[in-house]
Amino acid sequence: MPVMNDEVPDDDDFDAGRQRGEFDRITPEDFIRGAGGGNPPGWLSGERIDQVRGEMPVPYIEVVPVRCDQLGRVTEVGSLLRVRENGSVERTLITGRILFHETIREALARNIGKDLGELALPTLPVDLTPFTVAEFFPTPGISEFYDPRQHAIALCYVVQISGDCKPVDSTLDVEWCGVESDRFDTFIGQMADGHDRIVRRALAWVGA
Repeated sequence: MPVMNDEVPDDDDFDAGRQRGEFDRITPEDFIRGAGGGNPPGWLSGERIDQVRGEMPVPYIEVVPVRCDQLGRVTEVGSLLRVRENGSVERTLITGRILFHETIREALARNIGKDLGELALPTLPVDLTPFTVAEFFPTPGISEFYDPRQHAIALCYVVQISGDCKPVDSTLDVEWCGVESDRFDTFIGQMADGHDRIVRRALAWVGA
């Protein structure tokens, strides 16, 4: 079988020795953790990504983390508490860019691990068709989704979390709320810029 676009060949693949240019010595771990003294080929510096954000749409994934009962019914929705650039605290979902040479499935796993920790034990969806696509614009009023930094196109997924979650990276806390709780509307109402609408669409999609 020929190597697909984003596959790093195993040593015993028939074409493992074929030259692939600048990616010859790059492993999957390089794209997840970064390579040695700098970014792998194709990654952008902080300054360059800020420039790109002002010139073109950026692909993102957005995850609604859920807990389910033994019958697979959604019982709780999770959220992250983070400090915004202006110092205020926001309640939001798991979001992140899809990196160059990274599959959507790898982007989901990486961003969930980055925000919930390595023991979150997510069950990634078998079908990678998103339940909705949210278009975030840096200008208020163009759509129901707003991101002051960029024009972002977010593929949205519901992902079941079975393990223990802990705040990592820039996350202050991970909080859960039951979908039948009296405070649920207040809980998701604290999500700004359209993330609350994504949660409502997710629950409608799973029939909760």
